[in-house]
Amino acid sequence: MRILVTTLALVLTVLSARVRVQPPAAQPPPGQPPAAQPPPLQPPTAGQPPQGGQPPAGAADQSVVFVGAGDIANCEVAGGGGARATAALLDNIEGTIFTLGDNAYESGSEKEFRDCFGPTWGRHKARTRPTLGNHDTIAENGKYYYQYFGENAGEKGKGYYSFDLGAWHIISLNSVKTSAGQTKWLKEDLATHPVDCVLAYWHVARFSSGSHGSDPIMSDVWKILYEAGADIVLSSHDHDYERFAPQDYKGKADPEHGIRQFIVGTGGGGVYEWKFKASNSEVKDNTTYGVLKLTLSPGRYAWQFIPMTGKTFHDEGTGVCHAGTPPK
Repeated sequence: MRILVTTLALVLTVLSARVRVQPPAAQPPPGQPPAAQPPPLQPPTAGQPPQGGQPPAGAADQSVVFVGAGDIANCEVAGGGGARATAALLDNIEGTIFTLGDNAYESGSEKEFRDCFGPTWGRHKARTRPTLGNHDTIAENGKYYYQYFGENAGEKGKGYYSFDLGAWHIISLNSVKTSAGQTKWLKEDLATHPVDCVLAYWHVARFSSGSHGSDPIMSDVWKILYEAGADIVLSSHDHDYERFAPQDYKGKADPEHGIRQFIVGTGGGGVYEWKFKASNSEVKDNTTYGVLKLTLSPGRYAWQFIPMTGKTFHDEGTGVCHAGTPPK
């Protein structure tokens, strides 16, 4: 009997040595909230690497979304249904939103921003970085545009500003009222932000097959951006979607150093007919409203045009940055 008890005690001792007892989780002092837990890791977005090489290590983890359109809220066109349709797309897309001007038709009045833009794209105002359109300036020279967007529109009255988004430098410019001050500021801004990837956006398209055609008002700006090695320009003004191959400031194809331009005048303010055939135009459509979703990563980007519900036009692709290298 004594041998049995001794043996049993030895077994219990061995088993207890093998069991790792975890101490209780530390509790916060009374009256303090529990410590925040790290969020679960998210899988990287699936996709093909862009032409020109493999994406940098860890680039998927640093990707950001920049999404939007221009020519947006017009309550006189189908009761503003186009803006409601594109705002519904934004409801399901995370990231920073851009507008490409003509935010509130017909004149950018206080009432139009409140009653037409507000109930649609306005619910995303906190994450929106706008740019100024010609219709936004009809009522009191753009007073209500600056009043509505506040600090998100940059310094009041100027219509241009910049910010960093992920690994990219983003520049919003004024194509309604250009000035020597804006040109000087742009050169200084580019010089003080020597990053590999640069995107600029404004309202009046430099190159276009739409009814307004190619407008030279931003020629000097395009030249400055081109010589600085910028990668993407976004515009609207013509109510359609058009994508161009990379080109220089004269409109000559330049696959190595050229800027790729997207026209995204598809926010809901009506649809225009095609009147011209611009050089280097690769894709165009005027059958649907929709938004352009850009996924910006270190050294590269991907684009996806997302149409309103019920429409089928789609455009997507990838590109690589110039790595801040200007043309010779």
